[in-house]
Amino acid sequence: MRARRAVLLVLTVVTALAVSSLVAAPARAAVFRVEVLATGLDHPWEVAPLPDGRLLVTQRERRELTLVDLMTDARRDLALPRERIWQRGETGLLGLAVDPAFTTNRRIYTCSGWRPEDGPGATADIRVNAWTLDAGLTAATLVGPLVTGLPTSRTGRHGGCRLLVARDGALLVGTGDATRSRVPQSRRSLGGKVLRLDRFTGAPDPRNPWADRRGKRRYVLSYGHRNVQGLAQRADGTVWSVEHGTDRDDEINLLRPGRNYGWRPGPGYDESRPMTDHRLPGRQYAARWRSGHPTIAPSGADFVTGPGWGRLSGALAVAVLKRQRLMFVKLDPRGRVRWTRAPKELRRYGRLRDVTAAADGALLVTTDNGDGRDLLLRIRPA
Repeated sequence: MRARRAVLLVLTVVTALAVSSLVAAPARAAVFRVEVLATGLDHPWEVAPLPDGRLLVTQRERRELTLVDLMTDARRDLALPRERIWQRGETGLLGLAVDPAFTTNRRIYTCSGWRPEDGPGATADIRVNAWTLDAGLTAATLVGPLVTGLPTSRTGRHGGCRLLVARDGALLVGTGDATRSRVPQSRRSLGGKVLRLDRFTGAPDPRNPWADRRGKRRYVLSYGHRNVQGLAQRADGTVWSVEHGTDRDDEINLLRPGRNYGWRPGPGYDESRPMTDHRLPGRQYAARWRSGHPTIAPSGADFVTGPGWGRLSGALAVAVLKRQRLMFVKLDPRGRVRWTRAPKELRRYGRLRDVTAAADGALLVTTDNGDGRDLLLRIRPA
């Protein structure tokens, strides 16, 4: 079950979607090498490489932090307080990030549903926790929460929660709106936002637009989001989010401090409202890419780097759930979409949840088909 399989794929790259406002790229032949690094996973949400090449994977419903050792083909679940992780619907053990100084501080970060200690009025929330891993990589010890009180719903819908350690060291957190109509536009809530904080102390980043105010708004980098599924930073330093739409208009957004991306489903959580509602007060910023109708459910994403990728180098690789594909989105220096591609031979693995670029340029991709039949893949140009 844990053995790796390598498959050489010779494929034709085709246009991903017929989406309004996009320019299709001409078809070109390309060669990929796909390796199955792990099988038997269940709803793996995010994968993160450790400095020694071993991989950590979060499994949403199992509430497991899993180590995949590529040298020995071994896999094990690290000990951690699973009973404290609250899982319901789309919420469970979700976002994962490894500290850039892991070799010396052993720190990682997760975002998950969380069950507080029993007490009067104790209710589950979504929070970002810091952990340290032991030398043998057998257990995760909770250091403490960095930010708490991200909203959730009884069903766990729109739990969001993607993590990114930016190159300047700040920790970015993409959140969902928990299907609460007022949350995305309210800077008194942490839901439907991208947050920026100090990864060691949990303090709001002093560069945030409302860092000098009181309350939760100090954490807010951008707002008006529906359900952030992916965060990625390009070589030029720009940060991008991937978002689920309603029945239309999944989005890829170029993030800037203080921007409102226009989601407000109220009153009554009316999902017929546009993802970017320009009728709201002030200015709303439209997505750089959107799916149109119907949605395709894009999820985790990262930028393609390293040798051998050809015209795909520098593109944003996006895992797609509903349309079951890996989509490459080419953006020009000003952040405008030039074309999209979805290679046919990378549509054979079902629903894809996450993409992480490894240090050697390979793409680490997780499937999300459930029932313990999910895969961790490594995709490289051959």
